[in-house]
Amino acid sequence: MEKKNEKEIKIKIDGADWEELLDQAFKKANRKAKIDGFRPGKAPKNVFIRHYGIESLYYEASESAVEKAYDKLLEENEDLDIVAEPEISIENINEEEITFNFKLTLRPEVKLGKYKGLKVKKEKVEVTDKEIKESIDHMREHYKENVTKKGKIVNGDIAVIDFEGFKDGSPFEGGKGENYSLEIGSKTFIPGFEEQLVGMKAGEEKEINLTFPEDYHSEDLKGKDVVFKVKVNEVKEVKIPKLDKDFFDDLGMEGIDSKEALEKQVKENITARKEKEVEDKYIDSLLDEASKNAEIDIPEAMIHSEQHRMVHEYEQNLQMQGISLEQFFKFTNLSEDKLMEEYRETAEKRVRYRLVLDAIINAEKIDATDEEVDEQIEKIIVKNNMTKDEFINQYGTETIKYEVKFNKVIDLLKGNK
Repeated sequence: MEKKNEKEIKIKIDGADWEELLDQAFKKANRKAKIDGFRPGKAPKNVFIRHYGIESLYYEASESAVEKAYDKLLEENEDLDIVAEPEISIENINEEEITFNFKLTLRPEVKLGKYKGLKVKKEKVEVTDKEIKESIDHMREHYKENVTKKGKIVNGDIAVIDFEGFKDGSPFEGGKGENYSLEIGSKTFIPGFEEQLVGMKAGEEKEINLTFPEDYHSEDLKGKDVVFKVKVNEVKEVKIPKLDKDFFDDLGMEGIDSKEALEKQVKENITARKEKEVEDKYIDSLLDEASKNAEIDIPEAMIHSEQHRMVHEYEQNLQMQGISLEQFFKFTNLSEDKLMEEYRETAEKRVRYRLVLDAIINAEKIDATDEEVDEQIEKIIVKNNMTKDEFINQYGTETIKYEVKFNKVIDLLKGNK
């Protein structure tokens, strides 16, 4: 029994078409066939079938037939608006024919509610002096240098040390290091270690008595008294650059040659970032409000397809960082099913927004002219240093056409039109 927004269609491939697919499957299988008296690929078809059976060709032939069957389905049902990958099963297969059953998910009906004059307010963008200072401090931190000094170790310095730990007079595993750079105050070592280095100078040696914490990960060391023999090889202080000409030259930012100019540029950068964040949030709120006012029975298959698309997007992002999806699952103890479930809520929201957008486009008869599409493409190719032909060959124009329509819908929801 067909569910709402679902349709089942049977498509048969038979006659010469099916015979040709079986023949192609035979030629491929015959290249690996081992039949007495014949070299691989040389056995006649009737001999191959006597040896292996016609059924041995069905899987390969069906793989090729499914695409042909789907093309036939689309050709015979041009009016169907299919919105998700179909579920496909083989209804019947024999030497004469193959019949597929396609379970299709069709675009659901969208009953639009209120989508004009929505009571959604856009947040104001404000940039504080504190944010500007923190951003500049972060930039200075990026250019900090570690400079050798002769004086005593103080908090914040880097001590280059040799050390070895002893428990009950014997060295313990993992307790030794040479020329180890330790930032004092970083709490990298167990409590009390870094504090007892304060006041030491390069060349000095010291024994440090400590007790490992009760919650330490090693059963042999938790709660145990130990002694570290430490030698300071070098002391370095962290030099954070001043807001002077050398720092501005290092930044290499055009027109930035003073504290005031840097603050102005940083404020502009923060403002631009915040404005985009606020605009994205505003658009999301408009779409959320319009979709809440609409009635849609979203097919599960659409949500499932969107979840798969999101996993694929994430996989591509990981690959750009040199990480495979399998490695990610190993590192995080996740699985594809768990990741799919994490994406479900967002996937459903994406599908709902898209359906509402499409419904508004149809209701308002919104279209994108060739000139508008070309103008949008021009902006993108200038930004990405591409030619128009390169862009069209890689992305086509349909995505841009939809983007133009999307922007018109958003203007409508904002009340600009």
